[in-house]
Amino acid sequence: MSFFNLSKLASKTKLRRISCEHSHHDGVPLFLNPTLATSSLLKGKLRPLVELPKYVDPNEWLAANIVDFFEYINLFYGTISYFCTPSTCSSMSAGPHNEYTWSDTGLRGAKLPAPQYIDYAMTWMQNCIDDEAVFPTKAGKEFPRDFVQTARAIARQMFRVFAHIFYAHYDKLVHLAAERHFNSLFAHFIAFCREFELLDKKDMAPLHDLIQLLDARGVFG
Repeated sequence: MSFFNLSKLASKTKLRRISCEHSHHDGVPLFLNPTLATSSLLKGKLRPLVELPKYVDPNEWLAANIVDFFEYINLFYGTISYFCTPSTCSSMSAGPHNEYTWSDTGLRGAKLPAPQYIDYAMTWMQNCIDDEAVFPTKAGKEFPRDFVQTARAIARQMFRVFAHIFYAHYDKLVHLAAERHFNSLFAHFIAFCREFELLDKKDMAPLHDLIQLLDARGVFG
């Protein structure tokens, strides 16, 4: 994940003065604006970044990248969380036709405000990462047999956070001049998920048009 540096993003407070709609223009989400959609830090193709290196355990590679993606998406959400409130984001949505419900035991199928949903999702992901039985860090300790399933479940939750930010808060990232970083992170995430089949087509449906644009540019390789 070293192709960009976000170390100062969380403390960046001065907003860029540009003209943009809150989230949509003529029915088209802001992130699909041709100029913004193609704004990226990436040069070349992503395949070399996501391929399994020789002599590296596949589960180790999955785990290392999942941790990195989690840390970055958590940082990005932190930059716009002030604007993501129960009143502004009363549901965990990704566009007008995609609403996510929380599926944890005891709250199965619960419709939650986006900040509450994301708090639950981030906490669940963090707990998985911190659990030595799920993400072992000590030498000689094996990954659980269902680790790939856990990786897929985490990838689905991260995608939902990406999708909510794109639809509800992308304008804030544009004002912060952070859209190139966010676009690059998302492209890297999708390339990785494709490489290791972590997401189904239905999982990626809310951002299908954006992924198609990235495909057309050939960034996935």
